[in-house]
Amino acid sequence: MTPKLTLIASVLAGIGASLCCVAPLVLLSLGLSGAWMANLTALEPVRPFFIAFALLFIALSFRELYLIKTCESDKPCADDPVIRKQRFIFWGVSIPVLGLLVFPWFAPLFY
Repeated sequence: MTPKLTLIASVLAGIGASLCCVAPLVLLSLGLSGAWMANLTALEPVRPFFIAFALLFIALSFRELYLIKTCESDKPCADDPVIRKQRFIFWGVSIPVLGLLVFPWFAPLFY
């Protein structure tokens, strides 16, 4: 699995893990409200699975970018500028995903 695919998977898992808490806050900040927003908490039981998937995919991306060589030396993906760019994208994606994962613990401070 390439670092790009694992990053995309971790973003989707992070969004799924925080959907029960972030989505109502975003909708409230946009001026939308209603009793139907209580249905978004129905995803709370599957939140630990989404968290596990997000952390797994972040760890796989980290492993492929920093610990093992997945590209032969004669290919463009082995160039230093390309690797730096991939690492920059990794941290640019991982930090917001980790923020989404911990947001439900801080969400009560905003309500």
